[in-house]
Amino acid sequence: MDILSLFVVVPVLTIIALVFTKGLKQARLVSMVGSIIQLGMAINLVFAYFKERAINKDIMVFAKDYIWFEQFNIHYAIGVDGISVALLLLTAIVVLAGVFISWKMEDLPKEFFISLLVLSSGVYGFFISIDLFTMFVFYEIAVIPMYLLIGIWGSGPKEYSAMKLTLMLMGASAVLLVGVLGIYFNSSPDGSALTFNILEIAQVDIPFEAQKLFFPLTFIGFAVLGALFPFHTWSPDGHASAPTAVSMLHAGVLMKLGGYGVFRVALFLLPAGAMHWDWFFIILAATGVIYGAFGAIRQTDLKYINAYSSVSHLGMVLFALLMLNKTAWNGAIMQSLSHGFMTALFFALIGMIYGRTHTRDITKLGGLLKVIPFISVIYVIAGLASLGLPGFSGFVAEMNIFVGAFQNEGMFYRVATIISVSAIVVTAVYILRVVGIMLMGPVKNNEFLKLQDATWYETTGILLLLIPITAMGVAPLWLSDMILESLQPFIQGVL
Repeated sequence: MDILSLFVVVPVLTIIALVFTKGLKQARLVSMVGSIIQLGMAINLVFAYFKERAINKDIMVFAKDYIWFEQFNIHYAIGVDGISVALLLLTAIVVLAGVFISWKMEDLPKEFFISLLVLSSGVYGFFISIDLFTMFVFYEIAVIPMYLLIGIWGSGPKEYSAMKLTLMLMGASAVLLVGVLGIYFNSSPDGSALTFNILEIAQVDIPFEAQKLFFPLTFIGFAVLGALFPFHTWSPDGHASAPTAVSMLHAGVLMKLGGYGVFRVALFLLPAGAMHWDWFFIILAATGVIYGAFGAIRQTDLKYINAYSSVSHLGMVLFALLMLNKTAWNGAIMQSLSHGFMTALFFALIGMIYGRTHTRDITKLGGLLKVIPFISVIYVIAGLASLGLPGFSGFVAEMNIFVGAFQNEGMFYRVATIISVSAIVVTAVYILRVVGIMLMGPVKNNEFLKLQDATWYETTGILLLLIPITAMGVAPLWLSDMILESLQPFIQGVL
């Protein structure tokens, strides 16, 4: 068995083991062991990647290719570069943290963990695929469990939120499929066999008219999952109704598929289309950055605040990708990773606060720093990372984005960059507002004085996410170098 296929096989084996479990204890034990193995594999892959990269200069390493559907030249083709490796590590950490945060899941625990692992196997498969069709299949596998996870285990108007999320993402999938097929039918202008292989298509000069037509379809198909304005509305509602671990995976991992797909498929295979349409999508992305930040200020529900914050941060990722230069792209990938850890941490903390106080309304909370100091301090740290304070992952990512974006000399790009930068000020406002109302001041409800601080499994989940946030901020160079090296073939394709 090759090193990459294990990322799909191990979650499947864990799911099979879960089928035979009885009760909560067995379900969470099997889920925890399976998730720890996945994290071990992801860490091992990082070291194996550096070792392999020293002797192998191919775009993708550990590449394997198996014929899946010969008639249409569909292959199970897999491979990774530095970007895929980093995102696989992010996924493994967030999945394990999600298992710990769901430790007390008493309502159908077996089915819950199975759905969670199906989602994770789809995400892993998506990040290792270099065949467009295989990638699309894994994309669907990752999206479908969200309906069940929110519709069954969610809260509030969960049926509505689950339906809205699923319909919008399925609509995006339909648009994406048209884009993927458009690329496929233009993958061989000389009359040889058509292909879905990304690396093979990149060698083909797809006609400009085809690129102009299929780029917006491919971009929108992926970017809806990355909460592109105005197609973002599924995200806040989905977050608000989802259980804690699902919100963590939804924002921390699933939404990363959007930016990754845009980078790996839309920009790489359709560069002329990207240059033709960049102005239009930059306007949408910059609007999303500002809109998400102002949307967060208006909310009083903790989950909605974080959901709108995600719209703003992921708008920044799409904005950076559209700047079409190496520094901005490095920032976009770093922002994806930073946001993944940060937003998963936020949702974990919000789940802990809600589980204790039974409210997410910040106006009903107050003085929590006095009663649950550990959770409160971590919330402040996550907030500081979110607004891009030096020493945390957010600073490294946003600096790269803004420096890279400013390298574009046109007035339009400069103005769009300045508008996007100003979102940091707005971010500071809503983060400090929440911290001030929720954590500071007197305790508003005497019942809160009896609250217990974080348990061992909650602390474990928190630390799994906090360590990468600070590590990326303090020592980002190894990660940045790994990403920059992987960006070279892609930027050559665009320039």
